[in-house]
Formats: sequence, C-alpha cells, structure tokens
Amino acid sequence: MSYLFRRILLLRSPSSVFSHGFSECSLKSLRFLSTSSEIVSSPKSASLASNAALVALLANHGFSESQISDIAKRQCKILSLNPQKILSPKLLFFQSKGLSSPEIVKLVCSIPCVLTGSLNKRIIPNFDYLQAVLGSEEKTLATIKKFAGILIKDLRISVGPNIEILKQIGVQDSNILKYLQYQPRMFLINSIRFKEVVERVTEMGFNPDRLQFVVAVFALRSMTKSTWDKKVEVYRKWGLSEEEFSLAFRRNPLCMAFSEDKINAVMDFFVNKIGWESSFFARRPALISYSLKKRILPRGYVYQVLLSKGLIKKHKSHFLFFECTEKRFIEKIINPHKEQIPGLLELYKQKVMDSRR
Repeated sequence: MSYLFRRILLLRSPSSVFSHGFSECSLKSLRFLSTSSEIVSSPKSASLASNAALVALLANHGFSESQISDIAKRQCKILSLNPQKILSPKLLFFQSKGLSSPEIVKLVCSIPCVLTGSLNKRIIPNFDYLQAVLGSEEKTLATIKKFAGILIKDLRISVGPNIEILKQIGVQDSNILKYLQYQPRMFLINSIRFKEVVERVTEMGFNPDRLQFVVAVFALRSMTKSTWDKKVEVYRKWGLSEEEFSLAFRRNPLCMAFSEDKINAVMDFFVNKIGWESSFFARRPALISYSLKKRILPRGYVYQVLLSKGLIKKHKSHFLFFECTEKRFIEKIINPHKEQIPGLLELYKQKVMDSRR
C-alpha cells in the first residue's frame, strides 16, 4: 500500500471508509490516487480524505478505477463536493428512476458534469419537464440515455422556446417529440440561432408537416455554414449538379450529417469501383449512411462476383444490394445464385467478419 494511500486512510476512521461497502480486495482500487498527480495536486481538489470518500462512493456504484480517474480529470470540481451529501443523492435519484448501475456509470462517464449540477434546482426539474413533454418516464429515461447533457441546462429556457418555434410554423407535435427523444442535443441551442436554421429549412422547400423537416433542421443545426459549404463542394467534386444535390438533400437530409472523408469514401466506391454514375446519389442518398466496412464493401464484393459471372447486368442500378436488410439480402441476392457460385454465402460472411476485425 502506498504512503499516500496510508495517509488517506489515517485521515478517515476505519468505520467511515468501510461503511461504503469496501472489502480488503476492493481497497486496491483506491491506489490509483497515489499516481494521479493531476487529481490530488489540483488546486481545486478537496482534501485527500474527501478524495477517498469519493472513490469509495463511485466504486460502490459500479465505477471502475479508470472510470473514476477519468471523471476526476475531466470534471475536477467533483473533488471539492461532499460525496455523501451532494453526489450520493444524485446517484440514488437515477437509481430510483430505474436506471441500472451500468446505465448510471455510462451516463456519468459520458457527461461527468451531470454530477456537479444541482439535484433540486436542475436535475429533478429537468427530468420532470422532459416527462411532462414526452408523456412518460420510460421515454424520458430513453432520452437521458441518448444524451445526459439534456439534464444540465435549464430546459424551460433552452428547449422550451425551440419547441415553440417549431410548433408556430406547423410542425406536428409527434415529430417534435420524436426528435426530442432521439436527438435531444438538437434542441440545446440558442433560440435565435435555432430560428435561423428553421427559416433556412423552410426556404429550402421542406414541408413542416413532414418528419423530413425536423430531420433537415437537425442536419443544418449540427454544422457551421463553413462546414456545410465544404461538404457541398465534395458532392460537386463527384459530379453532382446543384439540382441533383438539392434533390438528394430533400430526400434524405442526413446525407450531410457525415464527414467529408466518409462522403468521399462512399462516392469513390460506387463511382470508381462499382462504376455507377454519380447521379445515382440524387435518387438514393441514404446509401451514404451505411457502413462502408460492414455493409457496402462486403455487399459490393458479391455485386462484383455476380457481375463477373454474367448473372447481373452492369448498367442496371442494383440498389437492393445495399439497402435491404441482411436477411433479405441473403434470401434475394445470395441464395438464388448458390448453385452457380458454390460457397458464395461463406465468402460473403467471411468478408463481413473481416470488416469487424
């Protein structure tokens, strides 16, 4: 046991340390304090005794040594908070709402500052607000799991006005709630900026009555104008006209949610490897959203094998290859050609396995 850790234990009575449910074996999880100079030497950190209590509390709730260390580094303010009076009630609150220990650990590790906000003034009011808007505790928990940061800001000031902006232009409540639940981060933006995005989507011709309108708001809200222009330029580089790009974005706004590298890689595969005209993207923009390694490349291999055997025609667009479910792909694409190409299914599965390594 390190000298520093012995000093920590001397600062606390044995009963107070072991009251957190630690065994002799689990005490070794505290040793990382002796090597984490960023934690114990931080001017904002509390006493070593408090650090020991913090570790005991978090470890008792299922946090690993590395997770506790990471949380303390990313949110040093937590070291100055009373573990039992301030931090424990928040963890117990999440427990009381039905979150399991692994779910709580994941939530806190994703957004550590969720433990530094006020339980009574921020976390509980935000939880209640979400539940009132979404209509159920189950949907509220699903939203929090998606993005724990939704609990940090005052939602009545940040989310409320943005919901009203969408309602005022005719967006259906069901579409608003759907995106609030699955993309809560979208609503955490200054209402002036949010209104500008909404107006831009309206100018692009999206119908507020359709879900695509909200999807377009999410896509635009997630990037700066500079980033938008760069991605548009990537599509133009691959030969898409202004009209074709506009059509693609209206059909699937999420085609702009991916990185320039992802867009380039997918377009390169379909244009240079498969031999399709770039205009295909205007008709099937969803193709950009599929995983290159896990779906596009393995299925592209099957496409090229069938093409080389003369079993499919080159100039026919076989979108089914890439858009259908795995089950349907095997039933409709691979199984009908098992006799002509023995082992095709095994070869395909091997390509899929290789992509996961």
